[in-house]
Amino acid sequence: MNDQTITELVRYVREHSPFYRELYADLPDGAASLTDLPLIDHTAFWDAHGISDSRLLTGPQTDGIVIKTGGTTGAPRVSVYTRAEWRLMARAFGAGLPAAGLRHGDRVANLFYAGELYSSFIFTLNLLQEAPVDTVQLPIGGAAPLDYVIGALQDFSATVLTALPTSLCRLAREVIATVGTLPDVRLILFSGEAFYGDQLDLLARAFPTAEVRSIGYASVDAGILAGPVAGEPDSRVHEVFTSVKVVELLDPETGEPIEEPGRAGRLVATDLTRRLMPVIRYPVGDVAEWVDFPRRRFRLLGRTEEGARVGPVTVYLQDLRALVEGADEHGLVAEVQVVLRHRDERDELVLRLARNSAASEAARTALTAALAGQLAETRPMFADHAERGLIHPLAVEWVEPDALAYNPRSGKLVRLIDERMG
Repeated sequence: MNDQTITELVRYVREHSPFYRELYADLPDGAASLTDLPLIDHTAFWDAHGISDSRLLTGPQTDGIVIKTGGTTGAPRVSVYTRAEWRLMARAFGAGLPAAGLRHGDRVANLFYAGELYSSFIFTLNLLQEAPVDTVQLPIGGAAPLDYVIGALQDFSATVLTALPTSLCRLAREVIATVGTLPDVRLILFSGEAFYGDQLDLLARAFPTAEVRSIGYASVDAGILAGPVAGEPDSRVHEVFTSVKVVELLDPETGEPIEEPGRAGRLVATDLTRRLMPVIRYPVGDVAEWVDFPRRRFRLLGRTEEGARVGPVTVYLQDLRALVEGADEHGLVAEVQVVLRHRDERDELVLRLARNSAASEAARTALTAALAGQLAETRPMFADHAERGLIHPLAVEWVEPDALAYNPRSGKLVRLIDERMG
């Protein structure tokens, strides 16, 4: 891909960002092809970007917004946007809402989470303000008591719900148990995690007239990526916001760009508009396949090895490995594999640990308890969501080393297995 926009972007970040200046030190001047640029290494990227000291930013932040994107209590990760960048994102994302089914006059209940540097509530509020159709916003929030939420949906005749799938399932169970159904809700817009068949069945009982659609595809660190496709029955299919974003699908083994449909690849994003905290060839953490490459439509297939998305909670694999290494004082663990499962309408994070031959059952039991406790300390959002029944508690699975999964072509350990997509 050769484009003057890429040339100017690369020139700008080399001049203003110490991180990119070092990363691109060996590149010739005037680089115009994305494929000539190295992929971002997540560890190096976030190591360069501290809250009070950043070698990634191109200058000081004097306006805009700060959003938490994950990490542990000891190493939090935040993304920053200027006011203009945030507004442009909201406008582009909002333009995709009619394709998701939003109509003039809809009464939209915003049930995403607000505060504590979360982005979903405030971004949804902003994109609805920028949408090309007029709506009435009901800013209820994700932390409101369920009886209040149901009462507000009834009082204001809400026609659209926007929320995380886990929140929607929790609400649906309460609707069924109390009022039976809410037939005025005709559209449910979700983001942040995938929807599964058992969850859709549950929502159909509580909201019998509602269509469930993706509000769009984005991440806090990579920004907005793609919008819903009008009339597309598969909510995993999205169309890239090509005016602000370049999305590549790369072969997971060779790094070769993929253009043919039906071939899975790592999703890599380049933002054409962000200048304060540039994102260039950033692996988003998902696997996808092209449905229609010329129109830049792709289908999400699951997670890669950058991070485990458990319900609405992201836990990075490097943090999980560090957790095990820190807790395993006696060398009981030979290797670590992370497995994602979905059962009983909730996601489950499984640490599959290959045991050393000397590991006794009592020692393994003690380490299992220690891992659960330390995960709660370092990633309190995970413990909070497990306690509220939005996700399953951490599961630990001890196996023999030969029971781990390896890539059949390269022989490398598969660090993350996502069993939820079938």
